Amino acid sequence: MEANEIAKIVQIASALEVSGYPKPGNVHRTRDYDDMVFEDFVISGIVIGDTIREACTDVDVDNPELGKYILQAVAETDRWIKNNTNLGIVMMTTPIAVAASISDSFDDIRENIKLLMGNTSVDDACDLYDAINIADAGGMGDQDEYDVASDNAKQELRENGQTMFDVLKISAPWDMLAREMTSDMPAVFEIGYPTYHKLREEKSQNDACLLTFLTILSHVPDTLISRKYGDEEALKISLMTRDLLKMKDSPDFIDRVSEFDDYMFKNRYNPGTTADLTAASIFVSYLKSHFE
Repeated sequence: MEANEIAKIVQIASALEVSGYPKPGNVHRTRDYDDMVFEDFVISGIVIGDTIREACTDVDVDNPELGKYILQAVAETDRWIKNNTNLGIVMMTTPIAVAASISDSFDDIRENIKLLMGNTSVDDACDLYDAINIADAGGMGDQDEYDVASDNAKQELRENGQTMFDVLKISAPWDMLAREMTSDMPAVFEIGYPTYHKLREEKSQNDACLLTFLTILSHVPDTLISRKYGDEEALKISLMTRDLLKMKDSPDFIDRVSEFDDYMFKNRYNPGTTADLTAASIFVSYLKSHFE
């Protein structure tokens, strides 16, 4: 697929994800937060387009420079928005986008993600650390080993020859995005994308986004919630979401979702990782349509 087309689809997926409402616990078109608002995410989705286009042009499979492009997209976002609005989306969609650009069919994408991630370098790991620090994103890589906030972090990466894949694998036990990027993206390709792809044939785009978000959250406890409040709280939210989805065909379902959104907002439960997985799932769904 052409780089221009892939970049447009990334922008579309970003816009559709943040527009989905009432998406419990996240910014959406009817819910702003004190530190970030709906328009921040719209702008963020637009400004990464050029970087995705560049990443997908003349790809060197042996050295795809995924970290370089993740850093470039985050730095460009930082020029416009002084919040971490899209680090997770950029991390998820960059390898998918580059994989799509070298794939002859949709079915090749997942295997090519694995290939590209396996060919990441130490430079990619250092660039990823810079991107995390620009976004001021807590939690990923901030354990004892290769702490991104450490002054010696990049030096340690180089001394030990740790690639981007390696450091993400270390983070995988406590960070869902790292787990996805190092394990063939099962939440996206086996839960999120199939759900969204089917729903957008039957429902409005908003309902498809909302239900995909809830479906992912019901299956996968959000690791952003886990890092803030513990695994038990994250599991509790997933179970509450599962119960909510049982009522999806009831006439007052949206009212119940709105009540859940209010509950999440009041208690500061922010399933931001689920939002990133939703955006990636929407992206994959639209890639599927454009490959057909």
